[in-house]
Amino acid sequence: MRKLISFKYPAIAFGLGLASALGFAPLSWWFVTLLCMAGLMGLLMRATRARDVAWRGWCFGVGHFAFGNNWIATAFTFQDAMPHWLGFIAVFVLALYLAVFPMLAGLGAWALHRLPLLVEARRIRIERERRLDKLKGLIPAGMEPSPPTAPAALPSPYAFIPLFAGCWIAAEYLRSVAFTGFAWNPLAAIIVAPTTAEPAWIGLTRLVGTYGLSGWMVLLSGIWLLAFLPGTKRQRWQRVGWALLVAMLAQILSAWLLRPLPPRTAPRLLVVQPNINQNEKWDPKLQLANFRRLSELTGKPGPNPRLILWPEAATADFLELDPEARARIAALLGPHDRILLGGDTLIFDKAGELIGAHNSLFGLDARGHIFARYDKAHLVPYGEYLPARTILSAIGLSRLVPGSIDFWSGPGPATVTVPGFGKAGIQICYEIIFSGQVVDPGNRPDFLFNPSNDAWFGRWGPPQHLAQARLRAVEEGIPVIRSTPTGISAVVDADGRLLHSLAWHKPGAIDAALPAPRPATPFARFGNLLPLLFSALLIAAGIAIALKRR
Repeated sequence: MRKLISFKYPAIAFGLGLASALGFAPLSWWFVTLLCMAGLMGLLMRATRARDVAWRGWCFGVGHFAFGNNWIATAFTFQDAMPHWLGFIAVFVLALYLAVFPMLAGLGAWALHRLPLLVEARRIRIERERRLDKLKGLIPAGMEPSPPTAPAALPSPYAFIPLFAGCWIAAEYLRSVAFTGFAWNPLAAIIVAPTTAEPAWIGLTRLVGTYGLSGWMVLLSGIWLLAFLPGTKRQRWQRVGWALLVAMLAQILSAWLLRPLPPRTAPRLLVVQPNINQNEKWDPKLQLANFRRLSELTGKPGPNPRLILWPEAATADFLELDPEARARIAALLGPHDRILLGGDTLIFDKAGELIGAHNSLFGLDARGHIFARYDKAHLVPYGEYLPARTILSAIGLSRLVPGSIDFWSGPGPATVTVPGFGKAGIQICYEIIFSGQVVDPGNRPDFLFNPSNDAWFGRWGPPQHLAQARLRAVEEGIPVIRSTPTGISAVVDADGRLLHSLAWHKPGAIDAALPAPRPATPFARFGNLLPLLFSALLIAAGIAIALKRR
């Protein structure tokens, strides 16, 4: 019976973690996530030992990431070199690792929360040693007064909320950089619903970044705790009322930071979504039909120049080596049109042997000339390359992208000049999720183009991907344009507003003006230094509250 009781709180934490993922797209039940985060804080505060804190925080994280990343299992259904059921195991194994970060946030907050107890214990010990020094020689050995046994006062529960928020920010940042990083679904993404034009509080990312906004979500969840902490009914209403007032003022600040820019009518974009499924993309028998879909949606040139945007891996042709393929695409363009599209670049050694490839984006003009190329830098482990290939391939594992040759990383964020349309920052697919790593700081672009292949992301992946792209737009103050083969393609303005979009698995094209960029935001200038400073401020405030109320 005792063993069952010992699993009670970890089981509750796991259930809270599962339910917390309901806040992410496509469901976007953010209020459930806030309630679950409050429940987690309550469980952590009740713990009396560090190992209990670690166990509860880790169990929460397993549920949170296993459910939130369920779309990864769908990717395995497109790779016949491995059994499809392995996808569910991969999701769970990944969750076991990612759960370490909520665990670290909980341990950090719990340890700092008990700092006043350590300070008090040290003060008592020093005071006792001083008294013993004064009595030295006056009382016989062994007759010294025993230390006080009065129980120490529990730390202030109010202090735990900012401490946990600060530690959560630090943990999310660490998750984005450790072992190449996996920044998918920061807590801030719960407020970016696919149908919401301007999500609440999203403007705060200009000041504290996405990870700082995640900390703000933790602070909001603390309102639930304030309603249930000890006190009279009047005291509870007062503290909840003050907290809601602060939340309202923060939303007013967010709205002020996102004051709309005047609309533009030029230059014109054409974002193409052909609805080509993952199992159709690489079928040689369907290459002509796939190109026909793209060309029909691209349409005929008009009097105004167009910037045509095709998805990641839009063509199976190797454009640098195939002038005929370039000519076919160029035939779709007017004299002043330009097209950006995804394709592969092959890498050969000195002997002419194929040794690797780049996941690339190409810029073509109406003559079929390649005026720009960008190579994806932040590759997906096990997706675009197989770590320790000689070992893992021997036991039957393969990367998710078809093929036996790994992709190689490019040099990093880059800005390319598109004649007649300004400067474009390129972030291919997964790269857009990394806050503070999407723009070349030495050559700020006018817009970010995020060609992506979400065809293997299942039902949950595409809206989550779009939510994170919208966070990048607000942080950097730069419009984000997404073109995907099956959705969700979108035009997002520099304030994160969803101006135009094409639904999942709906073919179509978006004909729209390119939104204007904003001047560089504080986050664009200082990057993730700002959320880390916000984290330190919250931790300092939590420690001050704990020391004051001990």
